[in-house]
Amino acid sequence: MRTSIGRSRRLVAFAAVAALATGLLAGCSKDSDDGSSNSDGGGNGKGKTTLTIGTFGVFGYKQAGLYDEYMKLHPDINIKENVTTRTDVYWPKVLTRLQAGSGTDDIQAIEVGNITEAVQTQADKFVDLGKEVDKSQWLDWKLAQATTKDGKTIGLGTDIGPMAICYRKDLFKKAGLETDRTKLAEQWKGDWAKYVDVGKEYMKKAPKGTKFVDSASSVYNAALGGASERYYDKDGNIVWDKSSGVKSSWNVAMSVATSNMSAKLKQFDKPWDQGFANGTFATVACPAWMIGYIEQKSGDSGKGNWDVAAAPTAANWGGSFLGVPTAGKHQKEAIALAKWLTAPEQQAKVFAKQASFPSTPSAYATLKPATDTTAYFSDAPITQIFSDSAKTIPTQYFGTKDQPINTALTDVGILQVEQKGKSPAQGWDAATKEIKDVLGQ
Repeated sequence: MRTSIGRSRRLVAFAAVAALATGLLAGCSKDSDDGSSNSDGGGNGKGKTTLTIGTFGVFGYKQAGLYDEYMKLHPDINIKENVTTRTDVYWPKVLTRLQAGSGTDDIQAIEVGNITEAVQTQADKFVDLGKEVDKSQWLDWKLAQATTKDGKTIGLGTDIGPMAICYRKDLFKKAGLETDRTKLAEQWKGDWAKYVDVGKEYMKKAPKGTKFVDSASSVYNAALGGASERYYDKDGNIVWDKSSGVKSSWNVAMSVATSNMSAKLKQFDKPWDQGFANGTFATVACPAWMIGYIEQKSGDSGKGNWDVAAAPTAANWGGSFLGVPTAGKHQKEAIALAKWLTAPEQQAKVFAKQASFPSTPSAYATLKPATDTTAYFSDAPITQIFSDSAKTIPTQYFGTKDQPINTALTDVGILQVEQKGKSPAQGWDAATKEIKDVLGQ
């Protein structure tokens, strides 16, 4: 899932803030001012073992009816989901509770941007789930992301985030642009700069009150998701300031930020959500987990107006894992639930509900998006588009500070240019200062 919204998973928002107060059980408290919510999977839990699962964004388990299904299969279990909308609030809170050895949920979701930090610095705080499952169920690269050098697997893969472009074909038509998904994808195939060129054409006849894209940061993240080199090399060395992937992604983001084609919205903030509902922007970089998010936020007015086209390059943005903290009170039951939620059959059910793309290849042959989702996105062949992207995603290496480095570039550097009118050089300098602070340099 997500949004990472993250999955919204994840991924889904990208920032790093100070840790919240410690010592409170996640299942007994509600975080304020961060979009958190507590929701029971069903039932009142009396006389049952209550398992708490901490997530960020929309994982789709409740929406797909998985919690209810599991509780019917296990009448002695009650499931309570603690949702924190933003990963920048969620993850520091989790780290604080892991260090305290108390207050964790029985199951903790981990966004891909945090998995390396969890593997390298928090492995002793999680159960080795590799001993509990058939590891061949998962994509090799996905499993490897959650596995320590000595072979301990601290998280089971949920979704991955193969990339597409979601676009409003009604707005494209009004702007006099191509609306056919296949022909449109050909126009920007192979280069995100070509996508920006389409944006320039859109803005010449843009419907009143609309922009081509939601934000320059979303373009940056999408482009970087297709780069073989990010912030770290394969040996774990920090190379963000020399990375060819970062440089090319930054340049294309600056082309957006210094133009008039961006709605200048910060992803996963309320104005961004409202932008979907109001048709404020015509395109958004769209990893698979965002399909459900768009459907939810755009509402009835978006049905049949949204479509999906292949992205300029194959890319991955987001994806998550489920881990079981050793501090949990119900480890045996939590392990069983984590295994069940991430099994191919359940991943396929989540895909059917909200198109979160599975990390378990055996599910691919039977994937079918929900009928209402297919109709919502103009009968686009969603499964095929995301499958094609997933097959050619490059291997990428992550590091312990991946997320805060990314946050500095998007939420500091790019926003300085996009929202405050700073030059690209000034934005880069601001991001550099923030990154040096994060790295202690």
